[in-house]
Amino acid sequence: MSRSSSHKQQRQKTLLEKIKYDPFLTDEELADYFKVSVPTIRLDRLELAIPELRERIKNVAESNQEKLKSLESKEFIGELIDLQLGQNAISLMETKSTMAFEKTHIVRGHYIYSLAETLAIAVIDSQVALVGVANIKYKIPVYSGARIIAKAQVKKSKGNRFIVWVKIYEKNVEVFRGKFILVSLNENKIKEKI
Repeated sequence: MSRSSSHKQQRQKTLLEKIKYDPFLTDEELADYFKVSVPTIRLDRLELAIPELRERIKNVAESNQEKLKSLESKEFIGELIDLQLGQNAISLMETKSTMAFEKTHIVRGHYIYSLAETLAIAVIDSQVALVGVANIKYKIPVYSGARIIAKAQVKKSKGNRFIVWVKIYEKNVEVFRGKFILVSLNENKIKEKI
């Protein structure tokens, strides 16, 4: 076996492990990691039958949509990547130029807030949950085209009240954080009022 063939096999083995650990790595990020070209990564993915990023995200998101209790999947902002009801959740959003201010290309705050809010609501193990209080902080601007990842964690629950922390990252740099106090409502009382 030649040296390049051995090197390729090792790279592909490591590639499989990296994508299994983090299915949201782009071809560009993988190329940087392995110090090879993007076409080389694409060929490796094809040989290993690893779908492209969008397909990997779609597959993971579809399997998690079924776990949603308090939201319809069409109401959720971003792609739901992981959901452990009552514990933690992860979502992802690819920002677009239509989400940003035209002059600065900075993503409008309400898109970032909506990503955090829907993730906080989704992580609660409740049929109906509303935000009572939100203490938020935008740490650094997010520019259109950025891929941001939101991570929610239920910190405390007492009765029908929950405290959920949501942090949003771009390339492992925190860009937003929020502390949400959510209230779980009785679904029957809501139906009575309608």
